Amino acid sequence: MKNRKPIPIWGKKVPYAKGNSKDDIPTLTPYLVENKKSNSCIIIFPGGGYITKAPHEKEPIALWLNKIGISSFVLDYRVSPYKYPIPFIDAQRAIRFIRYNSDKFNIDPNRIGVIGFSAGGHLASCIGVHFDYGENTDNSIESVSSRPDLLILCYPVISLINFSHKGCIENLLGENPSEETLELLSSEKHVKQDTPPCFIWHTQNDSVVPVEHSILFALALKEKKLIFNFIFLKKDLMDLDLLKIILMFQNGLCYVKTG
Repeated sequence: MKNRKPIPIWGKKVPYAKGNSKDDIPTLTPYLVENKKSNSCIIIFPGGGYITKAPHEKEPIALWLNKIGISSFVLDYRVSPYKYPIPFIDAQRAIRFIRYNSDKFNIDPNRIGVIGFSAGGHLASCIGVHFDYGENTDNSIESVSSRPDLLILCYPVISLINFSHKGCIENLLGENPSEETLELLSSEKHVKQDTPPCFIWHTQNDSVVPVEHSILFALALKEKKLIFNFIFLKKDLMDLDLLKIILMFQNGLCYVKTG
């Protein structure tokens, strides 16, 4: 399917929308594998500190996933001036939207994963610990599960309490957020038994997002005896070819590829 026209995920009525520009309308851009199978799928959450979305964490990732037989979608979620919970309801809606329309997209509804980079990794991790199995509403999309089947976290922001990323916090929560909100959105505090299998990678000398973020989440997963894989790189991200890095999390994709 070569039609890569962005698809609005909310229909005509977008909750909390401030206008009608592309920045106000969250969309999914499809990159679908063309075959007659029911394919696995990864939803891409690009990073950008909750103020923008990095282009190199969008289409290049989607096209690589296609090359290894995985359908993908790029989620353009809302960022600042939109604050919490807007990015999270957009991300949850994206998972529900694809799962509900899985037949249309030729997607296996039980093999829908998410991949997030930096702040997008924070969004992905929060989706992996704060989800539901469907709400009893008249809206059939909201009645399906928002739980992803796999998390892939790439140099993610995890904690808003420890080793906090000031820019992300201000862009997401504004000035002087409450301690309760900071704790709620520190994903390492909320890992539970049904948190999905997780693949994490981070570089040791990351000057933007300290590697301790990934370590905190890995330790929380370990404490719950959950399935995860953590790759700790010594080289700086800017010195690594993108494709070589992506190949390192291919093992993580087995959770959505197998079936």
